[in-house]
Parts: sequence; structure tokens; C-alpha cells
Amino acid sequence: MILLRKLLFPFAILYGFVTSLRNYLYDKGILKSYSFTIPVIAVGNLSVGGTGKTPQIEYLIRLLSPKYQVATLSRGYKRKSEGFILAAANANAEILGDEPFQYFQKFPQIQVAVDANRRNGITQLLNQKVKPEIILLDDAYQHRKVKAGFYILLTAYDDLFCDDYLLPTGNLRESRNGAQRANMIIVTKCPPNITELAQENVKQKIGLTMPIFFSCIDYDDTMYSQNGSLDVQSVKNEPKIVLAGIAKPKPFFEYLQAENDEIMTFPDHHHFSESEILNIKNKANDKIIVTTEKDFVRLEAEILKAQLYYLPIKSKFVKHSETFDQIILNYVGTCTGNR
Repeated sequence: MILLRKLLFPFAILYGFVTSLRNYLYDKGILKSYSFTIPVIAVGNLSVGGTGKTPQIEYLIRLLSPKYQVATLSRGYKRKSEGFILAAANANAEILGDEPFQYFQKFPQIQVAVDANRRNGITQLLNQKVKPEIILLDDAYQHRKVKAGFYILLTAYDDLFCDDYLLPTGNLRESRNGAQRANMIIVTKCPPNITELAQENVKQKIGLTMPIFFSCIDYDDTMYSQNGSLDVQSVKNEPKIVLAGIAKPKPFFEYLQAENDEIMTFPDHHHFSESEILNIKNKANDKIIVTTEKDFVRLEAEILKAQLYYLPIKSKFVKHSETFDQIILNYVGTCTGNR
């Protein structure tokens, strides 16, 4: 696979030319970008998947929703619907996509919308009876048709964009130079005990002057089902099924896995077939199944309520969370006049 990717390097050069030309046309105003009067924060990455966008969006929701009317807008990857949809009581993962449906279930105080056309999605949100005061764009860093007011670029600690190459040789969606559009960078999935020296080394490798923060994944002490909850430590060493269909599931498995566990891995955003559901049930038998929140919203209607649990995760800053919060609140406050 590595050899094949190296052989595809000429296509990476062509891909880089096309994406760089597109960015140049937007930068020069030849292709039109649309901006809006309310605060719009775009969270995204340069690489394909696995940087922790969902926990970071949830962090922003927790920060902003106590004070502002917040809306999230996603394209709704792999949903079985089209166009603009504002989440309502009949919503599910097939209509919204798994991540937007997760936001909808966890944060009833916010508006959750999906639309592949972000400009149309924002316009539709602003035409609602209850208008959002802030819009969080999920995975919209390359969506240049909308010009967000604030860009947060995520890059994983063990897969930094500055060490990567363009598709198909590497995993970058656009040139590393695209990082210069960011207002800040968050290095995600860091070791919780990352040293100051290691952080400084990463900053030197990135080589940019905007604020750079470091975050890690923080696992909940409790896993949840539709019927109740269990303490993680009480079942960690019990035989169970640990299941994930996310981009980089290794940390999730490492946190939960015990010697007698059955590990089941599926592609990111996977829609489970009837035969796969049956296989999961057969492997589990009377054991509990622990999965991610994102997978839970796609499995909860298919697996026994007493058997299926999910383990929530959060994005946690290693240090300087107050500085991050203040930068975001200052941007929003300046835009809304409510500082």
C-alpha cells in the first residue's frame, strides 16, 4: 500500500495544482466567497478524517450555548437524505448523518442542520423563526464558497499535517499552505502528559505564528445505554464486545480492551447491514457491547437496549483552556456586540 501511494505521486502533483489553483481563485476574489453578519466558526482539517472534529464542536457548544443561540451546520456525510434539513422530532442518523444526530440528541438547546451547500444552509438557518446567533460549521475548512469569520484547524499529534503529503500519496486534502487561513491550530489527540518541550517541538515543526493549542481525548467514567449506565472500571476487565466504526479507533480500543474482549472494527461512518447486525449479536451472545457515541446512534435501534452501551469522549485542553475560551468569546462578542 505504501509503495502504491508512492507510485501515485504524479497524481498528487496534479491534485495539488488543481486545489492550489482553486484556492488562488478564491483568495483573489475571482471565485466568489460569501460572508455573513453573524459569527461563523469553521472547524476542520487539512487531512482526511480522524482529527477529532466532533469532540471539538461539542466543546464549542458547551462553551457558547449557555449565552448564545447556537446552530451547527454539517453536510451530513453518508446521510440518506438531500438538501437542507433542520433536525426535528422525527430526526435520525439516516436523515442527518451520525455526527449531526449525535449533536441533536446531546444538545437539545441548539439548532442542528445539514446541507452540503453551506451557503444555502446558513441562509436557511437565518430564515428560521428562531434565528441562531452563532453558527458552527462542521468540517468546512475547504468549503471556500462560505467565508467564515473564524477558522479552527485541527491536526492530530501522531499525524501532523506538516509531515503529510497530498492525496493520493498522503492524506492531505490541500497543500500544507492552507494552514495559513486558520486563526488558530489545535493539535489533537495528544498524550495527556505531553511535555512543554514536546509541545514546543511541534510548534517549531508547524512553523506558523497563530495561536497553537494542545488537546487530548478525555474519556467519561461512565458508559451509557438506553436503559441505564455502568461504571467503566467495573466492567473494564469483564469479557465484552468493543466495537467502533470511526476513522482512528486505536485509542478507544486501547482504553477499553481487556484480554478476553472481542474487537470489531468497521469503516468510518459505516451503515451496518442486517448480516453484520446478526454477526454482532451472535458474537456478543449475553455479553455487553461497548461502542462509540457515533456508532451508538446507528445501532441503538438494532441491538437489545440492555446490551448496547456507548462511552462518551470529550476534547480536553492540556493547558491554557482559559486562553482558548477567551479568544473564542472575544471573537463572538465583537461580532455580536455582546462581550
